[in-house]
Amino acid sequence: MSDPYSAMAETDFSKARLKEIFSRIGGFLVPGQRRLLALEEVRAVIKPKSEAYRGVIAVPVSMIVGSEGRYRDFARGFLPKNDFLRGRWVRVDLAHYKDITLPPIQLYELGGAYFVRDGNHRVSVAKLKGAMEIDAEVISLGSEIRIEPDMTLEELKKAVIRYEKEQFYQNTSFGALTEDANLDFSSPGRYDEIMEHILTHKYFINQGNPVELSLDDALLSWYANVYKPIVDTITAERLASRFPGRTESDLYAYMVKHWGVLKRRYGVQLPASEAVRDFSKRYGKGLWQRIQAFFQ
Repeated sequence: MSDPYSAMAETDFSKARLKEIFSRIGGFLVPGQRRLLALEEVRAVIKPKSEAYRGVIAVPVSMIVGSEGRYRDFARGFLPKNDFLRGRWVRVDLAHYKDITLPPIQLYELGGAYFVRDGNHRVSVAKLKGAMEIDAEVISLGSEIRIEPDMTLEELKKAVIRYEKEQFYQNTSFGALTEDANLDFSSPGRYDEIMEHILTHKYFINQGNPVELSLDDALLSWYANVYKPIVDTITAERLASRFPGRTESDLYAYMVKHWGVLKRRYGVQLPASEAVRDFSKRYGKGLWQRIQAFFQ
């Protein structure tokens, strides 16, 4: 006589696979919304600065949003993407039907969300069953950024950039000093680069100066004599049109690096306008490339 629970578990897996197939069809135009978050990619964006062991606790299943190592095997919602997952998935589900207690799963907590270290199949089964909580051994990674359950990696990057801008403006009084609210970047980590530029500018000005320049005055000097002239040149050359998706502040950061490369190559400091034109010629997209990119 066949085990009825085995048949039920097999049916559950088939339902989960069917849901994944339908979600794939429904998410065809926005594939990022289907993708399970990969812990290492999230860590690279958030850069947690601390780690703490929290022991075994009950975790909301809805807040488990990603995985350390199996993010390619499951879609968002931990729906199984391949039939080779069937065997282990069915065994976990069978344990549920037979009231067999399984050991706690292992999770990382980051920004209020959870990422699976061990127990991906158990999370997949729990989500399909509509379980509210699951026991987990948790390690927390420190973060000031909150991760919402439906966030994509791109949305997380934008949240990090907003946080970095807010912190930079607060810590430096950049907006109050320059009246410029548009120091905007398209990738995280750029505000730290800007701070390095300001501190380097301050260092060189203070060389041989009997009175040390304050950080506020150094920021204003950098803005007036370095940043603004380069951005004005970028605007005049319409450089942003050749780099879709990049801000003028992005292009400033790229330009400073490119300017340094040109100086090392030719041994002279070229005018900003020449450096901008050289950068645009080497790396910018022409009209035909932009048309191709639009249809890709």
